[in-house]
Amino acid sequence: MKYPVSFFVIILITFCFNIAKSETLSIAYINMDEVMNESLAGKSIVEQLDKVHQGNISEFSKAEEKLKNKEAKLLAQKNILSAEEYEKKISLLKKEIDSYKKDRQEKINFASKIKVEGTSKLLKQINPILATYSKEKGISIIFSKKDIVIARSDLDITKQIIELVNSKIKKIDLN
Repeated sequence: MKYPVSFFVIILITFCFNIAKSETLSIAYINMDEVMNESLAGKSIVEQLDKVHQGNISEFSKAEEKLKNKEAKLLAQKNILSAEEYEKKISLLKKEIDSYKKDRQEKINFASKIKVEGTSKLLKQINPILATYSKEKGISIIFSKKDIVIARSDLDITKQIIELVNSKIKKIDLN
């Protein structure tokens, strides 16, 4: 009885080992940050975001300058105005400042939202490219470079994917 069980275990181990050995696993990794920043579509997102950011900065600096001028004017009139009148003007200035802060935060949040949406659009368009590439090259798994501690540099497919993305996606509109 001992021999048939041992024989069965040896056959089972050999069979499992052959199945495991017959399935070769092809692995690659990609630096998605580099793809997002170096591809034409990624650069177009950065340029559009930069225009929005520069417009916001210019608008913010103009509004801040107006508020500073109003404050300076009000401080110069402090001795001329009555206490009630001065307090009313201070209250109005504080409301304007609060309104400015609220508007500024809304614009910053809007710019952040645009960035997230643009990045999401680009990733949605990159995923099919990655799927096609992995199928053509027989790659079983593609890891993100930031999740890898150490790997051979020949497993990095970032440059090839950037070339494919550049040939298929020229620009992402954020509007």
